[in-house]
Amino acid sequence: MAGLLFGWYAASPAVRAGDASAGADVFKSECAECHAVKEGRNKKGPSLFGIVGRPSGSIADYSYSDALKQANWTWTADKLHWYLSQPAKTANPGTKMKYDGLTDAKQLDDLLSYLGNVH
Repeated sequence: MAGLLFGWYAASPAVRAGDASAGADVFKSECAECHAVKEGRNKKGPSLFGIVGRPSGSIADYSYSDALKQANWTWTADKLHWYLSQPAKTANPGTKMKYDGLTDAKQLDDLLSYLGNVH
């Protein structure tokens, strides 16, 4: 199953367009204050280790908002692109996440490429 998810993800246009190395820098500036990429390390937000392909609200030791627990999403590259390109409170009203969105398309593609490699 993991191989199928990786294969689908690798074929995604958003991933192919992104630079994972540049995405690591975007992560540091946009996400690292609240999220870690180390497995099992939650901060203000949940760990983003293995985020691509993971169901929303599914880390057992993190206290998600009811809005995210009830969203019933799978974090695909397309869903992450949609979610992160707008204010979190617009994408998921009732969320605890305080993020205004990433409007720079290249940075967003780079970030998604990076997150796709964090597993």
